[in-house]
Amino acid sequence: MKSHFFSKSKYTFIAMAALSVVIISYLYYLNYQAKSLPIYNPVDINPRLVDESLLNKSKNHTIGSFKLTDQDGKTITEADFKDKIYIADFFFTRCGTICPIMTDNMTILQAHFKNNNHVKFLSHSVTPVMDSVPVLKSYAQAHGAISGKWHLTTGPKKEIYNLARKNYFAVLDEGDGGAQDFIHTEQFVLVDAKKRIRGFYDGTDSEEIKKVIKDIELLLAEK
Repeated sequence: MKSHFFSKSKYTFIAMAALSVVIISYLYYLNYQAKSLPIYNPVDINPRLVDESLLNKSKNHTIGSFKLTDQDGKTITEADFKDKIYIADFFFTRCGTICPIMTDNMTILQAHFKNNNHVKFLSHSVTPVMDSVPVLKSYAQAHGAISGKWHLTTGPKKEIYNLARKNYFAVLDEGDGGAQDFIHTEQFVLVDAKKRIRGFYDGTDSEEIKKVIKDIELLLAEK
């Protein structure tokens, strides 16, 4: 009788231990899910920010290929961001309203991740004709942009509009990059190492910049 009791107790203990493992694993999963960032696809975003051709796309959106020139005169493509986490924005050097604040905040982000080779920054000029390489170089030096870490780029206006509209969903439908078209947005876009969009932020808001830092650190923890 005593042996039977201990046998039942052993199986009860094993069952309870197994149940505990399942519960702990589930709680860990829930905690991870709570901390994990969303992956944005066109259907998750304000339709006014999405090009008509992509409105119904519900999965597998990634940043497409591009070819631009940075402040050092170097050709910059998506390959320069392979396996990197980065923040993208749109600006112009003569802007006297939101861009200086955005640039200052990008400087703060660069300083925070200065020694982390997995994190980069990409700024697109929306007035590429005026923002030549020498102009961008002067602007980059004035704001402490680190070559190879923070790329301030110029290129064909239509390509930059295509990136803003069809890749980063950073701007309302305001033309296709024609002579009179103009992008003006405070949006910072967080892109992960798989080229997926993981966050949108107000680049002029200091509290949002704190959130950017936390979210980048979450993505770094995923690697």
